[in-house]
Amino acid sequence: MSKHDLQARPIFHHKRESIAHLAVVFTALAVSRWIEAETGWSIKKFVRTTRRYREVTIKAGEHTLTAADPLPEDLATAINTIHTHRPAH
Repeated sequence: MSKHDLQARPIFHHKRESIAHLAVVFTALAVSRWIEAETGWSIKKFVRTTRRYREVTIKAGEHTLTAADPLPEDLATAINTIHTHRPAH
C-alpha cells in the first residue's frame, strides 16, 4: 500500500504535526480493517449504523439516569463480537 492507494497528499516528514497526523490516519485504517474482519461489515456500514445510537447519562443530585435507544440485534452482535475479540494488551 502506498500514499497513492490511500489518496494521501504529500507529507512533509520533518514537521511533527504531519508525523502525528499520519500515525493517527494509519491507526484508524488498522482499526477499521480489524472491525471489518471481526464483524464482516464494511466500515461504512458499521459507522452509519452505530452513528444513529446514543446513550445519555444525567446526574441529578444523588440520582443518575441513563437513557439509550435499544440496539438492533445485528448491531448488538457486531459490537459484542468486537468486544469479545479485542486484541490482548
